[in-house]
Amino acid sequence: MILKIVIILATNSAETLNKSSRILSEQHKLLTVIYVALLAELCMVFARKRPAHFIYKGTGPMAISFKMNGKAVSVDDDGEMPLLWAIRDNLKMTGTKFGCGIGYCGACSVMVNGELTRSCITPVEDVAGAEITTIEGLAAEGEATKVQEAWIKEQVPQCGYCQSGMIMAATSLLAEVPNPTDDDIDAAMTNICRCGSYPRVRKAIKRAAAAMQTGVSVGETANG
Repeated sequence: MILKIVIILATNSAETLNKSSRILSEQHKLLTVIYVALLAELCMVFARKRPAHFIYKGTGPMAISFKMNGKAVSVDDDGEMPLLWAIRDNLKMTGTKFGCGIGYCGACSVMVNGELTRSCITPVEDVAGAEITTIEGLAAEGEATKVQEAWIKEQVPQCGYCQSGMIMAATSLLAEVPNPTDDDIDAAMTNICRCGSYPRVRKAIKRAAAAMQTGVSVGETANG
């Protein structure tokens, strides 16, 4: 409930920016930053340990099998438990992060059968038999993808907490739209970054797109 209130307040403040005078606008911008920072701090607190109210007791323990990063895996837990906890707690793949718990921030993003999915709101029973890719599965045999190379080249991360979800979203975008426009990027990259790395995210996506289309190294491409 607290997270939802913070999100609503931040959204309302952002909408007010276009209706206020310049002085008021600056005040609302400051309020928006404060609200988002508060949301991020709450997320970081929750991320240290699975909150009790996210422990689901609905269907009861059940064996659920699927493939993760190309390997067959199985978890024995409540079927309504979010996929995120199966990935992090049961399978010990901690690159995927807990952010908001309501599918809003995108820190928990993974691929399910090639489709970008918010794992914090996806029951693990829904992915039985599916192919799941986490951030750890993008780099085959330790070789970074073009997107990951571009992230490094543009020095995108600051604190880095949200970046695994960002990279998953960017990877999904470029798989569907090889040469995205700014509008394409804005529509696809709905992830929240507490550090405000959005301009560098955009540059990295364009750099990765150019490298993927031309076949040259990421270092030889323009950053857009």
